[in-house]
Amino acid sequence: MHVTDEASFQQLIGLQSDADIQAFGQQLREDGFTALRRFLDDFRDYLRHYEDEACEQAEELMRRAKLAVPEPGRTSPSWTYIWTEFEGIVQSKRDIFQSIPSSQRDGEWQVLLDNPFSNQNIAVYPGLTFIEAVYMFAYFRTGLTNSEYIRLQKIATVMTFTGADRDGLQPIASL
Repeated sequence: MHVTDEASFQQLIGLQSDADIQAFGQQLREDGFTALRRFLDDFRDYLRHYEDEACEQAEELMRRAKLAVPEPGRTSPSWTYIWTEFEGIVQSKRDIFQSIPSSQRDGEWQVLLDNPFSNQNIAVYPGLTFIEAVYMFAYFRTGLTNSEYIRLQKIATVMTFTGADRDGLQPIASL
């Protein structure tokens, strides 16, 4: 079996048996860092875009990926906990999809991260679609510390001004 650069993640989807998955993983590891990096990047792209009808497929792909490459940290220490991160994203997305009905998913969304016990700034990711916001929420949720919190929010009303706007709120002249 040869792993092609463009299709490695797609190959994983098409494999039929656990033996084929393990052989695929062996070839992926033999092809080295770049091949595994592309595979993980493609997997992350899949996680970023899949919607609720693909939750079961995402869970199956996690199982397959872990079977193919049980210890990605052997190739790069930065991937030691990649499966934990990806599993957290899959589980969080499933929870959100089950909690928010399709009829309430349109419009603008944002993700907010804060640690009220820190002097760090609040991080806000505004202007997102539902699917973009769900991924961001799931991604950041996997790494939260005990004192941090994250919010997924649907925006009901938005007012946006820039410094170039001359009709509306004006900056204080003395500043």
